[in-house]
Amino acid sequence: MKVVIAYYSATGNTQAMAEEIQRGAAEAGADVTLLNVGDTTAEEVAEFDVIALGCASYGDEVLEEYEFQPFYDELEPMLDGKKVALFGSYDWGQGQWMHDWQDAVEAAGAELINGKGLIINLYPDADGLKECYDLGQTLAQS
Repeated sequence: MKVVIAYYSATGNTQAMAEEIQRGAAEAGADVTLLNVGDTTAEEVAEFDVIALGCASYGDEVLEEYEFQPFYDELEPMLDGKKVALFGSYDWGQGQWMHDWQDAVEAAGAELINGKGLIINLYPDADGLKECYDLGQTLAQS
């Protein structure tokens, strides 16, 4: 199983999540690639069997709009039929950005792994890291 984890992280919180998801997937036997969205293209990411996308909540509960949102906008038409997981951190709010993102991914024709995204307040604590690890394990079995 070829898994990609593509993320954007300004503060390191979402990166920590991505790295733990990678660890979980690798330990479950997946061929996993970890990429910062600034170092890849939507076309490259779309080549993978399973895609995990990570971005924190910004501003008025939206995806980061200068780097991640343009990347996602390019990728979205290529998600039809793909298995996709979403994750990210937040500082405030109720997670509306994740609900909106989930809706967009499903509307694009993707299968949302676990049926919802994984959100963690600020830097993941031990329980949050376990959730990330478990998501990685699930990715490897998707």
